[in-house]
Amino acid sequence: MFTAGNTERSVLHLDMDTFFVSVERLRNSKLDGKPVIIGGLSDRSVVSSCSYEARKYGVSSAMPMKMARSLCPDAIIIRGDMEAYSNYSHIVTDIIAERSPLYEKASIDEHYIDLTGMDRFYGCYKWSHELRQHIIKETGLPISIGLSVNKTVSKIAAGEAKPNGEREVTRERVNPFLDPLSISKIPMIGQKTYHTLRSMGIATIYTLRNIPYEMLETLMGKNGTEIWKRANGIDSTPVISYSERKSISTEHTFDKDTTDMARLNQLLSGMVEKIAYELRKQEKLASCVTVKIRYSNFDTHTLQKRIAYTSFDHVLSGVAKELFGRLYQRRMLIRLIGVRFSHLVRGVQQLDMFDDTPEKVNLYLAMDNIRNRFGRDAVSRAVGVMTVSEREDKARRQIENAANEQKMMEERLKKYMMYGR
Repeated sequence: MFTAGNTERSVLHLDMDTFFVSVERLRNSKLDGKPVIIGGLSDRSVVSSCSYEARKYGVSSAMPMKMARSLCPDAIIIRGDMEAYSNYSHIVTDIIAERSPLYEKASIDEHYIDLTGMDRFYGCYKWSHELRQHIIKETGLPISIGLSVNKTVSKIAAGEAKPNGEREVTRERVNPFLDPLSISKIPMIGQKTYHTLRSMGIATIYTLRNIPYEMLETLMGKNGTEIWKRANGIDSTPVISYSERKSISTEHTFDKDTTDMARLNQLLSGMVEKIAYELRKQEKLASCVTVKIRYSNFDTHTLQKRIAYTSFDHVLSGVAKELFGRLYQRRMLIRLIGVRFSHLVRGVQQLDMFDDTPEKVNLYLAMDNIRNRFGRDAVSRAVGVMTVSEREDKARRQIENAANEQKMMEERLKKYMMYGR
């Protein structure tokens, strides 16, 4: 049987309310109190975020913009500005980093803080309240917080505290708090799982937690067990220390030092494409790109740029090429180039879907599905792939290098036979 564990934990969840809309309202106070929708401007794009005023009409995230316009014709529609949202996200993270013993940046607008043990010195709820007030004062952004015994309950509590509120759920209040809520409030229950459970007559967390976990395990495997545990307020997932040093990178050392700009840019695109795919596979977004060059004399130089959170390689590739162009000023032979994406947070492509071309998003999904099935190199953009003649040239150089090495070995062997004895 599962238990909640003996260690008493205190976990705070901070959630910035309708974050994109709130940032836009800071920039334009005329939007206050009005239905606002953030997303692409064409009918074929989707809703990325919306205000509470728009939600009253049935508008929700990921809804087709055409449907949102129909439900709320008076809504003010704004094309998203990820650079502005990223900047505000960094400001909030910096405030949390200054004051928190251990924190995790879960997404662009969510953070967890582990306050376990603080009650002995200060009081977890008092500290949480003061942190929230400080963030509001410094940024002007509304933020809701939930404080409880683990990540699941604190996240649900923050959701119930919205808009712009606070909620503490102590150990003895966990089940009474969760019981009347809809099963959709459990973070790991998506639309498909929700409909499966509803078809079984399960609507509330109370009903879900009183079902034998073996039944859910039989139905859904390990996920079923985990859902049952969450419904019972059990979650041992740790708060993972957030570090701006988290990164994903790749490097390429040339067989022969080069100044071939066309080839360098082509290779750079291919490198970016591969590690951007890894970002999406891990459901992460990057907000910093670094390019490295090592010259033939082994001098090494790097240049980086902070950007809006993204995992799209057509965006990342453009930044990498810009940095490479600024960095490569000496016109010397290059021995190595490298690319690194850092300042990673958890997130998916929807954060970038202010674009009016959903086909682009679908293209990424299709390409990633092919890679997931047949391997990372199964499909690539033409710009990052060598032509037939380039492959032949590379093969020819490899053969020439091998022949030269063989010749040098034979000459060394002859000298050894002549003078080495």
